[in-house]
Amino acid sequence: MSDASLTPRSRASALGHHLWAKEKVWLASAALLAALLVFAPELGVSSAGFVVQNLLNVAPFLALSVGIAAYAGASGADGLIARAFTGAPAMMILIAALMGGLSPFCSCGVIPLIAALLAMGVPLSAVMAFWLASPVMDPSMFVLTTGVLGFEFAVAKTLAAVGLGVLGGTLVHLLSRSGALSDPLREGVGNGGCGGAKVRNAQPVVWRFWQDGARVEKFIREAIKTTLFLAKWLTLAFLLESLMLAFVPAELVASALGGTGIVPIGIATLVGVPAYLNGYAALPLVGGLMSQGMAPGAGLAFLVAGGVSSLPAAIAVWALVKREVFLLYLGIALAGSFAIGLLFQLWMAL
Repeated sequence: MSDASLTPRSRASALGHHLWAKEKVWLASAALLAALLVFAPELGVSSAGFVVQNLLNVAPFLALSVGIAAYAGASGADGLIARAFTGAPAMMILIAALMGGLSPFCSCGVIPLIAALLAMGVPLSAVMAFWLASPVMDPSMFVLTTGVLGFEFAVAKTLAAVGLGVLGGTLVHLLSRSGALSDPLREGVGNGGCGGAKVRNAQPVVWRFWQDGARVEKFIREAIKTTLFLAKWLTLAFLLESLMLAFVPAELVASALGGTGIVPIGIATLVGVPAYLNGYAALPLVGGLMSQGMAPGAGLAFLVAGGVSSLPAAIAVWALVKREVFLLYLGIALAGSFAIGLLFQLWMAL
C-alpha cells in the first residue's frame, strides 16, 4: 500500500507510530519529567538539575570517546584497531581486560568505543573483557580508593576489575565457539560481527582525514549520530537514578549492607545494582559502613557489582546490544562480583 492511498487518519497514525518507534526514549524521558513537574514539582526540578549536572560531568569523557571513535572511522584507523584485537583468544582477552582496568573512561564514556569495536568485527569476548573491567577501576579511581579505603583495598579492586574482565571474556569466548552471540549489536547500532571485513581487507589509513571532504563529512555524521544516541539513553538513565536516590534512603542501604559473613556479600552484590551512586560517591559510603563493622568482602562486592551494573551502565548496555548479550553481561557482573567478594573476604581472613 502506497502512502498516497492512506487516509489522513491512517497517515497520522503511521506517523505517530514511526515517531514513537524512533524517539520513544526521548518521549519516555519527557513524559516522566513532565509528570514529576506536575505532581511533584520539587522533585521534578531537582531531578532535572541532577540530569543536567551528571550530563555535564560525563561530557568530557563522552566527547573524548566519541571523538576517538569518529576519528577512527573517518581516517580508516578502525581497521588497525580491529587488527590489534586479533591473535590468540587468551592473550586478546587478557590485554583487553588490562586496558579496561587502566582506561580513564567511565562505563558511559566507553560506549561509542565498544560500538565501534563490535562493528569492526572485533570478537565479543575481547570487547566484553574490556567493557566489564572499564567501569570498575581507572587511574584516578585508584588514587581516590587508596585515600578512602587504603592501598590494599585499591589493589584488590584493580585485580577485581581485571579478573572480572578475564572471566567475562573467557565465558563469552567459550559460548561463541558454539556459534552463539555471533551478532551482538541491536539493529541500527552497527553491523555486528559482519564488520570483520575491515580486519581481513586492510584499507589505507588517512591520518589527516580533514584534508578529504568526504572523510570530514563522515566524521561529523558519525560524531553527531553517536552523541545523540548516547544523550537520549543517558538522559533517561540519570533521570531514573535521581528517582532511585530520592526514594531509596542511604540509611536503608547501610542497614542492608551491615554485618559479616557470606550473606552480607550476597546482599551487597544485589543491592549494589540499584543503590550504587557513582564510583566516587560510593567510596565514602563503603568506608563508613566498613568502619561500622561491614566485612571488606561485602564492600568490594558492592563497589564492583554497582560499578558494572549501575543504572547508567546497564541502560547503556541495553541500548547497544541484544537481549541475550545484556542478560549475559548482567549475569557475569553479579556472579563475578559475588565471587570476588568471597575471595577477598577469605584473603583478609588469612
